[in-house]
Amino acid sequence: MIVYYTYLKYLAFAVVAASLPVIGLIVLKFIQKFSAGKVKSLVCLSGKTAIVTGGCSGIGFETALVLASRGARVIIADRKDATKAKNKIIEITHNTNIETKHLDLTSLQSVRKFAKEINGTEERLDILINNAGVGTVGNKHTDDGLHSTMQINHFGPFLLTHLLTDLLKKSAPSRIIFVSSVYAFCSNLTLDNLNYPQGHPLSLFRTSLIYGNSKLANIIAANGFAERLKEYGITSNSLHPGLINTSIYVKSAKYLGLQSLARLFRNIFLFAYGKTPEEGAQTTIHLALSNKLKDVTGKHFWDCRMFPMPLSAWNKKFCDDIWEKSEQLVELKPEERL
Repeated sequence: MIVYYTYLKYLAFAVVAASLPVIGLIVLKFIQKFSAGKVKSLVCLSGKTAIVTGGCSGIGFETALVLASRGARVIIADRKDATKAKNKIIEITHNTNIETKHLDLTSLQSVRKFAKEINGTEERLDILINNAGVGTVGNKHTDDGLHSTMQINHFGPFLLTHLLTDLLKKSAPSRIIFVSSVYAFCSNLTLDNLNYPQGHPLSLFRTSLIYGNSKLANIIAANGFAERLKEYGITSNSLHPGLINTSIYVKSAKYLGLQSLARLFRNIFLFAYGKTPEEGAQTTIHLALSNKLKDVTGKHFWDCRMFPMPLSAWNKKFCDDIWEKSEQLVELKPEERL
């Protein structure tokens, strides 16, 4: 009998021990769900114009959808044909004031062409959301001589924002929003690797660092615009949207030969614990809408709450150096500089 009870005791202990990871994951899921930010603003955007880059899918589409539902004129700027996204937004919101325009961030010429068209046809620009981005597109450089990942995530939006500054000033108070990432905290950004040099073999670790560098550059850019445009009534902030269940991981993994692992990660972990694109768009929408943030600029946000920035983003000399080097690399003209 003693042996029997001893066996039951150890069996019960084993069951409890085995269930702890499961319990932990359940608790993690509840924490993730209940701590997620949610837009509470009821602001109407009738008469306002917003640009959302990368608005065809993911959190960009969800952002464009909500802005349209509030009555804004929404311009979806994407490399892909955004007609399907436009039609879906119109069907859901009954807001027909939706435009689609081609924007290829891997080409500075395309950025300039897009900005010229916007400046020539739009009377105002109230909200500029630099949402488009990639995890990686391989270790290659564009025709502009810039590393592809850095150009899509940083150099393209950096140039675009400069070129639309006059329209933002004309429409003030207006807002600039940069979608960054938690990876900004995992970076090794320097002046030498701002435009990542050619010839380095690609690895998962190096790819993560390049992505992190581009996202840190987003925060630096957001803060730089905040400092330089505050007197004109323009705010500029950055955000981390969260771990989102989108295809970005699978698309990036193909350049590393890790598609199967990425699909497994998405189908199991992200399905269970990642945010939906709708949830991931909440902080972007919060920054675009909230009246409480009308004078808040140069800040970083997670889950609709202000969050500390990476230490590098506090180093003014480092940030100014990155800014000036970015100006050179995108070939800003003297009259385009702030």
